[in-house]
Amino acid sequence: VEPNTPHKAKKRAKYRKIMSTEEEHRPEVPTSFDGIKTNEKSDEEFRIYSQDDSPQRVVDHYRDMRQFQTVDFYRRMEEKYDFENGAYRKLMTIEEAFEALEDYVDSSDPDLDLPNKLHLLQTAEGIRRAGHPDWMQLVGLLHDMGKIMFLWGTGEDGQDGYSPDGKQWSLGGDTFVLGCRIPDDAVVFPEFNEINPDMHDKRYNTPYGIYEPHCGLDNLMFAWGHDEYMYRMLAANDTTIPQEGLDMIRYHSAYPWHDKGAYKHLTQPEDEDRLEWVKLFNRFDLYTKDEENDIREEFVDDLWPYYKDLLEKYGLQGKLKW
Repeated sequence: VEPNTPHKAKKRAKYRKIMSTEEEHRPEVPTSFDGIKTNEKSDEEFRIYSQDDSPQRVVDHYRDMRQFQTVDFYRRMEEKYDFENGAYRKLMTIEEAFEALEDYVDSSDPDLDLPNKLHLLQTAEGIRRAGHPDWMQLVGLLHDMGKIMFLWGTGEDGQDGYSPDGKQWSLGGDTFVLGCRIPDDAVVFPEFNEINPDMHDKRYNTPYGIYEPHCGLDNLMFAWGHDEYMYRMLAANDTTIPQEGLDMIRYHSAYPWHDKGAYKHLTQPEDEDRLEWVKLFNRFDLYTKDEENDIREEFVDDLWPYYKDLLEKYGLQGKLKW
């Protein structure tokens, strides 16, 4: 694999839409989560990752993710889930995709043991209650739907979503940049870094690896998962969700970047503006998780008409390419 060239960067960045970087467009990221939470959990009770305290399924998930997420694997998934020249795997409406996701349970999440559909509804409604723009509410509803890849994936590729015991290491979980050294101080379970084959390849195990200094966020290959797939799917269907929303979808699992401040030697100054939007979204993605707040029964009669209108507003009505 050669370093990213302008041609390759252009190929990946072609989905971008113009995003304003004017100061007044920057969001205010809340520092208190009391108005977001619907449960009594303390901040310290979220995202507990250790071999002693995390469920075994979570430990196993991240061990597999660190072992099998490589540059070669990314390239293979990029080809498998290609949308170039009108390619797709299935035509479905968003509502049909929701039905397919009804029984999906995320094996990488230590905070929620309920179907993913509930988490999406909780996130969207939390953003709606907070009065954020309707496109961000829609992002809350859609952000994890890329896990629909389990319909075409296998356990061998880490895409078995039919059981919480299935291999899901390329469907969900915190993502890290492939093609350069994995930062021990920015990822969960850093003790698993050494089992990643790329960390024993001199092309990939340096701080810059295959990248040029400050090449920019969109030129980085994050571990393949639902984020990258859903971003590409929405772009392929010509959604009008603004770039801020597409960034939330594409990078919300990139905790080493948006939570730990990693990869500053690879990002550009304008990526800092984008970071604030992703951090804002993350507050709702994380702190609205609540097993006691099951609002799925409200979806069909009370909530779906509202979100159906938003889907139409942002060009996502009818059968879409998946």
